[in-house]
Parts: sequence; structure tokens; C-alpha cells
Amino acid sequence: MPGEEDAHVDIDGERVHRALSALSDRSPLVHHLTNAVTTSETANITLHWGGLPVMADAPAEAADMAAGADAVLLNTGTASRDDIDAMIDAGRSANDAGSPVVLDPVGYGATPHRVESVGRILDAVDVDIIKGNVGEIRGLAGEEAAVRGVESVDEGDAIDGAARALAAEHDAVVIASGPVDVVSDGEAVYRVTAGHERMGTFVGSGCMLGSTAATFATLAHGDVPPLGTHTEAMLIATVAFGVAGERAAAGDPPGPASYRTAFMDAVAALAVEASGIDAAGRIHTE
Repeated sequence: MPGEEDAHVDIDGERVHRALSALSDRSPLVHHLTNAVTTSETANITLHWGGLPVMADAPAEAADMAAGADAVLLNTGTASRDDIDAMIDAGRSANDAGSPVVLDPVGYGATPHRVESVGRILDAVDVDIIKGNVGEIRGLAGEEAAVRGVESVDEGDAIDGAARALAAEHDAVVIASGPVDVVSDGEAVYRVTAGHERMGTFVGSGCMLGSTAATFATLAHGDVPPLGTHTEAMLIATVAFGVAGERAAAGDPPGPASYRTAFMDAVAALAVEASGIDAAGRIHTE
């Protein structure tokens, strides 16, 4: 991971604004092999952040598309064995191209198939970022976790150790999403206090965070990357995602569908004008 030797990051609102401007300028291509339930949501949020989404999950072309992408997202939410084969091909292609790979192990621990599938990916592909809910991250770290279907029913206590251990094991940056998001690079652990409880009232917000992570990961790559590390990119991504959720709730939409629309609008607005974000006040270290 480029530049990951420095575990300390210093992020303020201006840094977030520059990152969002860089996404608009670069329009990175983000290749999704993703959850069939949330394809529209993940494509749209990638677009609203300034990226270009593509959903080419056919085994015949997954690797070829990944070779030309700026980042690849592997989301196992509805993956069959053939889908996992395509994900592995795409992940390896991205590794060869030097592009970041983000793994979203949706529902890990719920069934043997999901455990086996995620294990196959991790054995075959070098992943740069692992984004999951508390139950998924705990399970991947070898701890006892509570997952029901694809949802975590874990209370989230002491997730810091699991996030740090998982990041160290895979030389990756880990995002454990929850009421307070935890980000770790295997050494430092950061807690991000941004977001709103209404973000959990519609299906797809977790997958959208995975797409957000993949889009922002591109900023730590390229000949002159705007960001030096994946750690910095993921902290900015989680702050921006959470602030958009707060701004969407500020208008008090009457229901979950209208809130989802307001959230998408807030992302698009934030990507254009990121003023007023107290990023430094949202990120806390141990």
C-alpha cells in the first residue's frame, strides 16, 4: 500500500474538499462485481462522488474490465460460485495493474458458502481495503460474531482489536461500519463519528459505503496521487459518507424512501461543495 508506513494522518475540512475536487477532476473508473440487490444504489453513489461506475461481472470479461479500471470492488452479497471465480479473476487482474481492490464480505459467517467464498478471494487476491459491518469484521478476524442473514446483530463492543488484527493479517486498511465507524491500518485505530441512524432505514447503505471506499481509494494511486495513503483515503471517505447522511436527515424527509433520495442528493451536493465539514473533529485515535 503506497505510503502506509506513516500511520498518523492529519485531516481537516480543506483536505476533504481537495479530495472531492480530485475525484471530480479524475473521474476514476470503478469496476463493481457486486450485490444484485443494490446495483443501482452503488452505481449512483459512485457517479455522485465523481467516479464512473461499471458493473461487468460476466466471467468472460470481468478480468479484462478490471485491467483498465482505476479500482475494483468485490461485494459477495449475492455471489454464486461462478461469481466468485469472476471476482478472483478481476481481483488478480487489478493486482497486476496496480489498482486498488476493495472487499465487502457481505454476510460473512451467515452460511458456509459465504465463509468459503470470502476465504477463496482472500487466498487468491491481494486486497487493499476490507469494508464490513461489525459482525463481518469480527468473524473475519476469527472472533465470535452475531450475523443474521446479511445483517450484523452484534453490539459492536471492542471492535477495535478485531479491526486492527484483520488489517495487520492482510496488510490492508479495514473499515468496520457501525454507529461509530472504526478504521485501522493494522497499527493505528481511528474512530469516525459521522453519520445518522436513518442511514440504516433503507437497504443498500452498507454496499454504498463499499462503493464509496473503492472510489476514494483511487486517490492514493496514480503518477501523482492526491492522497498519500489508503488510511487517509478511507478516513476521508467515511467522514464524507457520514456527513452526507447527516445533511440528508437535516431536512427531515418523511419516510425511508424520501430519505434515501435526500441522501443521494446530499452526496452529489457534497461532491460539489464540501464547505463546513469539521473533519478533524470527527476523527479520534486511541
